[in-house]
Amino acid sequence: MAVLENIEPKSVMRFFEEICSIPHGSYHTDKIADYLVDFASKRGLECTRDASNNVIIKKGASKCDSTTPVILQGHTDMVCEKEDDSTIDFLNDGLKLIVDGDVVMADKTTLGADDGIAVAMILALLDSDSYVHPPIEAVFTTDEEVGMLGAAALDCSNLKSKYLINLDSEDEGHILASCAGGVRAHVKKDFKTTSQTGVLAELRVSGLLGGHSGQEIDKGRANADVLLARVLYELSEAKYSIASMSGGTKDNAIPRNAAALLMFANKDAFLKASKVLSTTLNKIKTEYMHTDKDICIDLAIKSEESTEKAISPEDSLNLSKLIYSLPNGVMAMSHAIDGLVETSLNLGILEMKDGELQLVYALRSSVESAMDSLFDRIVCIADAFGATVSSHGRYQPMEYKADSALRKVMMDIYQEMYGEEMVVDAIHAGVECGIFAGKIAGLDAVSIGPNLRDIHTPNETMEIESVVRTWKYVLSVLDFMGSHVI
Repeated sequence: MAVLENIEPKSVMRFFEEICSIPHGSYHTDKIADYLVDFASKRGLECTRDASNNVIIKKGASKCDSTTPVILQGHTDMVCEKEDDSTIDFLNDGLKLIVDGDVVMADKTTLGADDGIAVAMILALLDSDSYVHPPIEAVFTTDEEVGMLGAAALDCSNLKSKYLINLDSEDEGHILASCAGGVRAHVKKDFKTTSQTGVLAELRVSGLLGGHSGQEIDKGRANADVLLARVLYELSEAKYSIASMSGGTKDNAIPRNAAALLMFANKDAFLKASKVLSTTLNKIKTEYMHTDKDICIDLAIKSEESTEKAISPEDSLNLSKLIYSLPNGVMAMSHAIDGLVETSLNLGILEMKDGELQLVYALRSSVESAMDSLFDRIVCIADAFGATVSSHGRYQPMEYKADSALRKVMMDIYQEMYGEEMVVDAIHAGVECGIFAGKIAGLDAVSIGPNLRDIHTPNETMEIESVVRTWKYVLSVLDFMGSHVI
């Protein structure tokens, strides 16, 4: 592609563009792992790869005598979201990059700078012998975006460092010192389907902003899956039957679109539903006028006479009640840190096909007991509707360390370089630092990164000048750590 060929820092951008040419969505990281192993082999670097496609590459100290290693860490998977008219096949196609002024983006898709730019920076460092740095333990984890599964599966016994710099943050000048823990909850329920004949119509929710279910959950943005359930409940007096429904593709992304195929007994029932929808849409638009001003909810006939398998009107109402009753969004704000969300959940994936309903929630909290209580609440509500709940991908929060030597050094260097004090953050999102801290005793970990905006959406951008500054900053930190004991 060579779109980024002349953009600084050239070594970093070259690797970033190579990464973007390799399909690397969550659960599909074989190709990017192959790429990393080949990279290490060509340079004679020690490399290991596990069954989860996690890759560790080690490189000795450069231009210094330091024997104290540092872990540089990023994840190789990306969230694959696209506009409705995009033709990309995320399993086989690379991204089409666009440079627009001072930002890099992808054509109608997510960019994957979360966390491809971290991988690119680490590779640029491993590729060169011209920088001063202590021994490097480069850790590339997989499936971070779907519950940090790679980090959870990683055997850390071969890692010797007590210092970890994670490069998965999105705000330059901020240093992450604490993050939330989380767990995924799967709600399932089976409904009996029968063959029904009538007016087949599609109910579609679109035009929402979406966003990261941790970082944007406090923005009050609409969730397409929840709105779909709300509208279905409002339309229940029209006596429809649900043939299928779906919404969202990632549990950690606030859904932007959702749709359901509905069977109405006749045209009059459809017209009755359309009238109710008009009133409901006006209310919803008013409620979300400041967060999702472009909300669109349509009900359109697909066939005036069709025969489809669908669940009964009674079960359709119960299905909408189940989804509508389950909690979603911010549950509690932190009493310890002003403005920080303590506990939340996001209905990220909704699918009902052939009578089987599946809901996938991402739960987050900086207080583990609060997260457990929220999960129990989901179980109680689901049980009342005859649904079952399971969980996976649980990860620990990263607790704040008041005496972090690594954080102090990095803050001092940033102040010296840019004349500004770094902002110490605690965020309501999962970062792999928490998992590593639970596996490596005494680990001192932080997270930083360049400015990325609208991650997990097709509007994702990466600020070029911020990448330049962050790259120089990382090199300065490693130069210091190669020459000093911290």
